[in-house]
Amino acid sequence: MFRGVATFNLDAKGRMAIPAKFRKHLDVCCEGRLVITIDHSDHCLQLYPLPEWEAVEQKLSALPSLNPQVRRLKRMLLGYATECEMDSNGRILLPAKLREFAGLDKNIVMIGQGNKFELWDEQSWNTLMDACLQEDFDAILPAELETLSI
Repeated sequence: MFRGVATFNLDAKGRMAIPAKFRKHLDVCCEGRLVITIDHSDHCLQLYPLPEWEAVEQKLSALPSLNPQVRRLKRMLLGYATECEMDSNGRILLPAKLREFAGLDKNIVMIGQGNKFELWDEQSWNTLMDACLQEDFDAILPAELETLSI
C-alpha cells in the first residue's frame, strides 16, 4: 500500500526521483516498471505499478464500447497510458504531454493512494487542500461513506 505525501522537484529533463521510501517496494512489486496516465477528472497524473495498471486496463477493456462515456474514459486513460521504468537512480521520465496536462513544471507532490500514486503540481495541490479544508465535509458526505468508521 502506498500512503503519505512527498514533495520534490522535477529536473530539467522532466525526470522525477521516486522517494526512497517507495523505491524498494516498487522494485519488489513491479521491478520498477510503472504506467503513468492522466486523471479522468482532475489535472493530475496517476502513477501505477505495472501489475496494478494491468488490472485496471483489463477492467476498462471489458466495458462496452458502445457507451459514449465509456469510450471517452478509455480514450483518456488508455490513450495517455505510458510505460516507464525506474533507472538505477530511482528516477522516471514524465512525458512532456503528460507534464503539460497536469501543469507539472518544477515543484511536484506525490500522494499515495493505496495501489497507486497521484502526481500534482505543488501549488495546485495546496489550493485543492485549502479548498477541501474550507468545505463542510459532513454536509456533502455520500451514502457510501456514512457507515465508515475512522
